[in-house]
Amino acid sequence: MSDASEGPQRGPSTTPGPLHTGPVIAVDVGGTKLAVGIVGDDGALARSARIDTPTGRDPERLFAALLGLIETVVGEGYAGAPELCGVGCGGPMENHGELVSPLNIPAWRRFPLRARLAAELGVPVHVDNDAKALALGEGWRGAAQGAPDYLAMVVSTGIGGGIVLDGRLLDGASGNAGHIGHVVVEPDGRACGCGGRGCLEAEASGSAIAAITGRPAADADPATVQRTGTLVGRGVAAAVSLLDLPLAVVAGSVALGFGAPFFAAANAELEARARLDFARGARIVPAGLGGNGPLVGAAAVARHAFTRSP
Repeated sequence: MSDASEGPQRGPSTTPGPLHTGPVIAVDVGGTKLAVGIVGDDGALARSARIDTPTGRDPERLFAALLGLIETVVGEGYAGAPELCGVGCGGPMENHGELVSPLNIPAWRRFPLRARLAAELGVPVHVDNDAKALALGEGWRGAAQGAPDYLAMVVSTGIGGGIVLDGRLLDGASGNAGHIGHVVVEPDGRACGCGGRGCLEAEASGSAIAAITGRPAADADPATVQRTGTLVGRGVAAAVSLLDLPLAVVAGSVALGFGAPFFAAANAELEARARLDFARGARIVPAGLGGNGPLVGAAAVARHAFTRSP
């Protein structure tokens, strides 16, 4: 047992160590989709499936849909299933997923996701914010391999982030560090689900784009792509200057769907806003894991969870 004077355990190192070996059940819980996969030691996705996230406010209906998807991928009764499960879920949350309240999933408010999954699967389950999971995945097998300091972002239905500083994933006091989606980029801008105004998520997420334009983000015109990239670059500039980060790795259906014009606009705004000597030269790049990033990240949450224990 560790001495209480040592303080709380902080986030897992992104450097190699005595990680769990063997395949991992990986679960991604997002506002638009639920995805489940089996991820091996090499970060490769052996098999996976996804469904649209059920709408409505019934927490048990959503949980039943998630269990059904896990059964589809792992097998009925989970016989011979991997012995560890990692979950990336939208935030905020309490105590690493003991209770989750994703802003974009109204059915779950303080839902006991980790314990419920552990009871059903019969294996240890580790949960973290989906964007923090992405940060671990990109440091493990993606565009941030070998980088000790970086920001990972998801620009999708919502916007989230995870921060790796000095080789360690930042948790913060309640495990919610990295919520760059709630950095204000338009003072007195649109109302946000968090209760604030002008947050990056309220201005540049897929949900915001649909509300502003009346069309899904996939149908955005060039001006909307340009504005979205600019606002993301503005948010990244704040993080770069605050934390001395040279790299931002960006994933998510909106960012990756918009492609090169989005990243050009984001980098132009970053260059214009981050003017301190140490911040110049910071760059925003597409996530290296592409569409597999959320599941590889979820597996990384489980593989690195040993560092949270004494």
